[in-house]
Amino acid sequence: MLDLFQKTISKQTEFKGIGLHNGLESVIKIIPADENFGIVFKRTDLELNNIVKANFENVSSAKLCTTIQNSFNISISTVEHLLAALYITGIDNALIEINASEVPIMDGSSKEFVETILKIGVKKQNSKRKYLKILKKFEFKENEKFISIEPNENSLNVDFQLVYSNNVIGKQKNKINFSDKDLSNVYTSRTFCLYEDIEQIRKIGLAKGGSLDNAIVIKDNEILNSTGLRNNKEFVNHKILDLAGDFLLSGSRILGSVTCIQGGHSLSNLFLRTLLKDKSNYSIIEIEESKTIESYFKTPTNKLAVNA
Repeated sequence: MLDLFQKTISKQTEFKGIGLHNGLESVIKIIPADENFGIVFKRTDLELNNIVKANFENVSSAKLCTTIQNSFNISISTVEHLLAALYITGIDNALIEINASEVPIMDGSSKEFVETILKIGVKKQNSKRKYLKILKKFEFKENEKFISIEPNENSLNVDFQLVYSNNVIGKQKNKINFSDKDLSNVYTSRTFCLYEDIEQIRKIGLAKGGSLDNAIVIKDNEILNSTGLRNNKEFVNHKILDLAGDFLLSGSRILGSVTCIQGGHSLSNLFLRTLLKDKSNYSIIEIEESKTIESYFKTPTNKLAVNA
């Protein structure tokens, strides 16, 4: 069943942390917004031309994170985990004020964003929510990377596979239905990297704020984080989390079944651009009958660390 009406956050909330890539501290505020407002970022450290709408056409870079930018070259990077949190908690309309150029990475997942929003609560609005309904199967390939989507009347389903030569990650696969009541294994799953890649990433000016506090680091056959993994499919679950955040940039919640192999931010954005260019692939709908569903999200309990 699907939510009939749009939602916003019940009251303003604030988060503080460092940027994964620029290493700078920033503060974001999520502020309730009117119906049909969408998700909009505002750079409060700038006085002019400081509005950036969360939209796939505004993605200016998808290298190791998703960056959105307006026509005045004002940008906000690493938006995907926050957007995924808004997706999971059902937020359609919000103004996000940020005093820097990068959303704080927090613990590398959407955990704090989701749990805080759920604690504060969401407010149902009067306008109906618009869904992007997939009408036919559509595929997109880029070398060894692949993503497809086909019709699904009731939800966004994601079947995702990672293929790594590293034995800890390996060929990890999972299927997630985003209408499930408990998505804690998705929104608590952290970003990750291989130890041998860190130096190269930092050479290009990224990951300045990265640490074991906000990323899983794998060296050879060992996870360097002392607490291990939060769930035994944390690597692929984080990629599914990223995909949900990137897909919210479509402007609507997508109804479809996705299959993805070796996906990432760049593939997701190229896919959306190509899919949405052809209007025969989809329609924008409202749910005519009240099929609302109450969302129950369990707060993650302490789990045994798993070393894959």
